Amino acid sequence: MPHHALDVTLTRPLTPAELHQATRTMPLAANHDSTHLLALVRAKTPGKALTRLRRQIGGRLPIDVITTHYPDADGEILLNVAFQPATHTALKAAADKAGQPLPLFLQMVLLWALARHASEAADRLDQAVRHLLAHATAPHLLAAIGRALTHIPGVARC
Repeated sequence: MPHHALDVTLTRPLTPAELHQATRTMPLAANHDSTHLLALVRAKTPGKALTRLRRQIGGRLPIDVITTHYPDADGEILLNVAFQPATHTALKAAADKAGQPLPLFLQMVLLWALARHASEAADRLDQAVRHLLAHATAPHLLAAIGRALTHIPGVARC
């Protein structure tokens, strides 16, 4: 049976005692401030791995969301979120009103929100570039961008 790498985003940093207790249940690696965990979970599918992890440590830790660490064959990251009962009821009602099963409805809403976010970010960038071009020529702006990119840590230099 394969292992699946899962990312766990927490609602708050773990205390050392909570982290120690959780690692006794299953091997976990925490980031520097204990707000994210990485786990390897043995399961037939990534979806079953998400469910297994939620079942094993979900009640012990302040888990916000669990995702697969690597995209699947379709290039998608799986997401596991546990909603409060009232939130689940409201989402189910909205899915029913849209005539869709809840998982498909949530996927469509999430994709729409991500596309909207990307569009808004692109619009902000376009507006900033237009503002810069109002005060500089295109060649000066390109030279400034080139200089800025060569001074960003982690950006490869030619």
